[in-house]
Parts: sequence; C-alpha cells; structure tokens
Amino acid sequence: MLFRPTIAGSLPKPGWLAETEKLWPKWKLEGPDLDQAKRDAALIWIKLQEDAGIEIVSDGEQFRTHFVHGFLETVEGIDWDLKTKMGIRNNRYIVDVPTVTGPLKRSRPVHRDEAAYCREHTKKGLKWTLPGPMTICDTLADGHYGKRADMAMAFADILNEEARELEAAGVDTIQFDEPAFNVFMDDVNEWGIEALERAARGLKCTTAVHICYGYGIDANIKWKETLGSEWRQYEAIFPAINASAIRQVSLECANSRVPISLISLLPDKDLLIGCIDVASTEIETPETVAGVIDEALKHADAERIYPCTNCGMAPLSRDVAAAKLHALGAGAALARARHG
Repeated sequence: MLFRPTIAGSLPKPGWLAETEKLWPKWKLEGPDLDQAKRDAALIWIKLQEDAGIEIVSDGEQFRTHFVHGFLETVEGIDWDLKTKMGIRNNRYIVDVPTVTGPLKRSRPVHRDEAAYCREHTKKGLKWTLPGPMTICDTLADGHYGKRADMAMAFADILNEEARELEAAGVDTIQFDEPAFNVFMDDVNEWGIEALERAARGLKCTTAVHICYGYGIDANIKWKETLGSEWRQYEAIFPAINASAIRQVSLECANSRVPISLISLLPDKDLLIGCIDVASTEIETPETVAGVIDEALKHADAERIYPCTNCGMAPLSRDVAAAKLHALGAGAALARARHG
C-alpha cells in the first residue's frame, strides 16, 4: 500500500487516566487500577487510529507521563530528588531536572509487557517510540560521566536492551525520538549518530528516528519565531543520517518553514512526512494532507513516503487529536487514489 499513514508518537491522555492537555500530566489513579487504566487508554487509541485509517498504530504513549522521563523512571543511577537547574534544547527553557549520579543500568523491562498487550489487540503495524540517547542527555543533568557523549553511549546500551525486548514482543517499528538533533547539529555528526546506531544495533524490525521542532507549546512556538524565513537545521544532519543504518526518518513539514526539498538529502530512507500540524487546533482537510504529500512527491519516490504527524499530540484535546487522525487517514487515501 502506498502512503501508509502513521503517527509520530504521543496522543492525549483520557481525563479519567491523567490530567488533560498537559505535557507533564499527573496520573489520577495508582497501583493496579493505574496499570489497567493505561491499558484501557491504549486500546481506545488503537481503535481510534484504526477507525481513522492509520496503518501503523501506536499506544500513543499512554503508559508514560512524558516521552523521556516516563521511560527513565526505573533506570538505576538517576537521583530523582537531586534537582539541577539546566537549560534544555540549548537554553530554550530552563527547568530543574533529575541528576545522573552513578553508573546507569536498566533495572527491569520498561514497556515489554505493555507492547505485547498492544500486539494482541491490533493486526495493524505496531510502532513503539523510545527517547533517543542525545535527547535523554539533554533532559538530565550529568553528575557522573563528565562527557555528554559518554553518558549518551550508556543510555544507548539501555535503549538497545529495551528495543530488543520490544522487537521480541512483536513490535514492527521502533522509533527513537531525537528533537535534540535539530539543536546540536555538530554533536549529531560527532557522536549523535553513533549513539543512535548503538541504540538500534542488532534490530531486525524497522528502525526510525523522529526529528521535529517540538511539541506545540509556547516555548517551542516562540523559538520557531527566531529561526527566520527558512528552517534549514535538517540540512546539516540529513547526509549523516542517510549514511546511517536507521531505515526511516520522521520530520516536520506541515505549516512549517522547512524547505521540503531537503528530503532529497535522504535518498536511501523511508520518509515519515509530517502532514499534521500539532501546534494548532485547526483541523486539516484531507486535501491539505494530500497537498503536503504532493509536494513531497516532487523530491522522493512514492514508495518511500509515509504520511505522519509533525510531532506528538499529547498537549491537544482528545477531540482535536482524533479529528486530526481522521484527516491524516483520509488525506493519505486521497493521495493514494490520486497517485496509486
């Protein structure tokens, strides 16, 4: 099938599970009740994605509060009570973050059982997202390793352990989320790609890296306003990514100032083309989505194009996110009829 739609990652938490329309929501339940509620929420979103025509579905990150910290909660070597003030994404926002104080070690599987549960309940392709090693290092303070690259390699080993178990549980696509790649471009080329490949080593399933300009929150929107008439960060990193072993690249295209011609720098990769703007509550039309696909077709073969969202939709309302999913699925179908 041409133009198999998928999503970049997160979807809103239902109001009975957690606070709504927040990037860092608090759970409303605990213990076994919370575990079951997470599974119920994942099932609802799998069903809604299928109904919308999404061909490669996700749990919508219903099992974690935040795409980075939610994964790291059980990793040994992190002191969650020792907070360090740090500028994230090159000081785009200043927050108090947990501190790495010792050797990092995964204490147990994080999402293996949850992925297996989702696998049992969909016949569609199943994607699971994990935070990439560079982005993890840009979200924690280092009080142990001394070099960010060394800490990234340690996290890459932890991610690889997790990814191999997710693959064994039936996950078809494992995606590493690396928004930091759009900020620290020199580091990407020096050690970021190496860490990413280390996280994915040995995997036989489809691997992907997601690189966007961030959630639709105020700090990211204000940052975008400083980037000028064209956003060309991708230009500095796509050649190295194209030479990597990662199979898919997820990028931001809808309502952005990214010249879509930059995807020509990825001739050997499948392209997850962002056709849905997650920084707006306006619902795209199928024609709008198909139009983004039409533009991508000027620079890439149809067989390599997967319509996608720009980023996660966790901060949006459930109704808006569901409507955007339907627009994505309908737009992909329209493009398929037009070009298939």
